[in-house]
Amino acid sequence: MERTVYGIASVETIGLLIFSIHNMPQPIPNYFRYFTPSAERLTWGVAITAAGFTRIAAHTAYPPPHPSDHAFSWERGRVLEALQVVLVTAGRGQLELRGAKPQRIEAGAAFIVLPKIWHRYRPDPATGWTESWLEAQGPIVDNLLAKGVFSVQSVVRPGAVAAGLDGALASVHSIAREAGPGFDPELASRTFGVLAAWARAGEAQTEPTHVRRAVLAAERRLAEHYAEPVNIEALARELGVAYSHFRRAFLSHTGFSPWKYVVHLRLTQARRLLAASDSTLDDLAARLGFSSGFHLSSAFKQAYGVSPDRWRRKMQAGTGSAAPLS
Repeated sequence: MERTVYGIASVETIGLLIFSIHNMPQPIPNYFRYFTPSAERLTWGVAITAAGFTRIAAHTAYPPPHPSDHAFSWERGRVLEALQVVLVTAGRGQLELRGAKPQRIEAGAAFIVLPKIWHRYRPDPATGWTESWLEAQGPIVDNLLAKGVFSVQSVVRPGAVAAGLDGALASVHSIAREAGPGFDPELASRTFGVLAAWARAGEAQTEPTHVRRAVLAAERRLAEHYAEPVNIEALARELGVAYSHFRRAFLSHTGFSPWKYVVHLRLTQARRLLAASDSTLDDLAARLGFSSGFHLSSAFKQAYGVSPDRWRRKMQAGTGSAAPLS
């Protein structure tokens, strides 16, 4: 029972209340920052070039004043050199991107602006919106664009908040607001977290929840028991998913069909064991689930373009791997 003194909460209670208020997450203040593109993005793979968080009230001008190279109006639109990821956490609005149909943006959705493509977006004047965003450049971004992770065919992700994009962007803002003008490796790493959250939102959008759960469970199961005999169709049935749906979703999530994923895990472990031991191929095959040393050697050479013996000799001679560890 709470102790009181003449109807006033105790000192301990007041102290706890003050401590709780002090430690509550503080709302992100409005800000935007622009960073000069740095050559270090080529070394680290990604760099942030701009970030911001803004609450746009209803019936106010949009956008707020920006630097000249980022200024735009709805009438003219604009083109950027960097990839931009924008999350709308309140309100609603619209987006137009050349090559894609106009999109209505609702609270909780994120959208992308692709480099060197004309675009325009704005909040609905009746609601305004709250936008959380960043821009990024670098080889990692270029590779994701080339692989279609960011594409004009999928510019809006309704499930972005559930995929963790809100938290990933907040993590960026916590540094970007106070960061110096130069390259910051920590900021780069958090930028990559935003890109990963976008990818997760895409997976959530393409597959039903029960299929995604089955794929994640299967991936864990196979990773823990890759050396054991496995029946992929039986595993799909056990997880309550039709095999055709399971196989398609697994391939989308991992880049491998389920069986090729098992082989990939076995060969990855084979490379480690070849480099660290003198075990024969037959011994390794027995440990890793291959039917024979010949089968292991054949799969290894097909995957990496070099025999296990030759790869081992190069590694043990200290001349490096003849093929990248994938």
